[in-house]
Amino acid sequence: MTSPALLQAHGPRESMDYDVVVVGGGPSGLATAIRLKQLAADKGTELNVVVLEKGSEPGAHILSGAVMDPRAITELLPNWKELGAPLHQLVTDDDVLFLTASGSKRTPDFLVPDCFHNSGNYVVSLGAVSKWLGEQAEALGVEIFPGFTAAEVLYNEAGAVRGVATGDVGIGKDGEPTSDFQLGMELLGKYTVFAEGSRGHLGKQLIAKFKLDAGKDPQSYALGVKELWEVTPANAKPGHVVHTAGWPLDNATYGGGFLYHLEGNQVTLGFVTGLDYKNPWLSPFEEMQRWKTHPSIKAVLEGGKRLGYGARAITAGGLLSLPKTVFPGGALVGCDAGYLNASRIKGSHAAIKTGMLCAEAAFEAVQAGRAQDELSGYPGAFEKSWLYDELLGAKNFKQWFKKGNTVGTLMTGIEQWLLPKLGLKSPPWTIHRTRADHSYLMPAAQCPEISYPKPDGVITFDRLSSVFISNTNHAENQPAHLTLLDASIPVAINLKHYAGPESRYCPAGVYEYIKTPDGADALQINAQNCIHCKTCDIKDPTQNINWVTPEGGGGPNYAGM
Repeated sequence: MTSPALLQAHGPRESMDYDVVVVGGGPSGLATAIRLKQLAADKGTELNVVVLEKGSEPGAHILSGAVMDPRAITELLPNWKELGAPLHQLVTDDDVLFLTASGSKRTPDFLVPDCFHNSGNYVVSLGAVSKWLGEQAEALGVEIFPGFTAAEVLYNEAGAVRGVATGDVGIGKDGEPTSDFQLGMELLGKYTVFAEGSRGHLGKQLIAKFKLDAGKDPQSYALGVKELWEVTPANAKPGHVVHTAGWPLDNATYGGGFLYHLEGNQVTLGFVTGLDYKNPWLSPFEEMQRWKTHPSIKAVLEGGKRLGYGARAITAGGLLSLPKTVFPGGALVGCDAGYLNASRIKGSHAAIKTGMLCAEAAFEAVQAGRAQDELSGYPGAFEKSWLYDELLGAKNFKQWFKKGNTVGTLMTGIEQWLLPKLGLKSPPWTIHRTRADHSYLMPAAQCPEISYPKPDGVITFDRLSSVFISNTNHAENQPAHLTLLDASIPVAINLKHYAGPESRYCPAGVYEYIKTPDGADALQINAQNCIHCKTCDIKDPTQNINWVTPEGGGGPNYAGM
């Protein structure tokens, strides 16, 4: 947030007015913008729409598996094939494997719930899809500002959202303006749509300010750590999809692996760990590296080459954790709200659909001469949509896994395999969560230490070499965007009671405990390594870490991810 002193010295900020301001150039934000322009064209009217994207271009910060259900993109752009959408590789077959330390057992197809079947879906690079959606949006007249962070929510006198301000540029590490200083600008809209992805910086603030999560289950998250490989032609099976459960996690820890075969001898693979894990010695990054050594996975990678790396938090609480998505002047869409269907391991179709539904409500409101009120038509339309029905059937998925993976697997089978065969679209019972993910971490002294093998540099790797191939960069002379509410807490509480868990849960080596010259412990924050996954903001046991936006364009520049 720009300080009053800076505004007094350099202000006022320049401002630009739009009908709708969209924060985030991922699938949900771009779908919102595209649908708004489509509706305006259909009515023969003009609508001014802008998209702010903190990455260097749309797709630069997007990370997902991904197997994509084309239902929503077909509704948005029915001629996506003719338009050249990068959906090239249809899924050819599925394997669901239960792993032990040395073996695996494939689930017979007839016992696999529909949520794990992927017939008709595509293996994609969601970053490439987002870049393409950006091109479609610009062709329709949407203004896209890449490399600009939405750093601050702006409110009118009545407390309604009236837009956002971009981050100032050229602030030094000492917090003072440098010779390159430029004041951020204000983008003002009749409505502002927040599409920042999981654990959005501004979305988190809006949920708290407007109490959007009142009466809802606490949101639940997971961390997905992903790599892109080029494998030998003999190991390539274009369209083959593998999901795994079990090893290397214990029965009480939620998670599993995925391995998807793209075209061109490429394989995208990763490991998802629920951020409600209890043992502070656990490292999601190291669990992913260990998972790759399983015979079922290693056999695919041998002789291949790692091309890319990334990690991203996943909003996985489902329908019972979904906050109210509208508030005076704006709305939340996609993973900023939490529409991902964790049982299907899919969110891009939900992101696109919610962007469309929000756009339709916003267009109707603007046409009626309204501004900065609640878009009540959006949640109403969601509750009448196929997406609501889909999420309703999966409402208990994550909750069951808090009772252990055995119970979770059994109840997923009952709810999503047996009940549909009995004609029930959703479970007649509801299971609730009552605690946030960070509260599950136990003191280190009460948990077994986990010893991870050293990387071999062939199949397994360390964090720093991984971050290097994510093309991550931040301007060196800028304030750290990983802020501590109380600088004494890391050593006094996190290190003392939890053995410094931030040094393990961060998949980019940002947090490091060091000794000062006088022998004292200190937390060193290597903010330049940050890949914007948001894990620290979610998992810190005291909620002392607050992720704020760095200068625009900073962070990873994913290619093919």
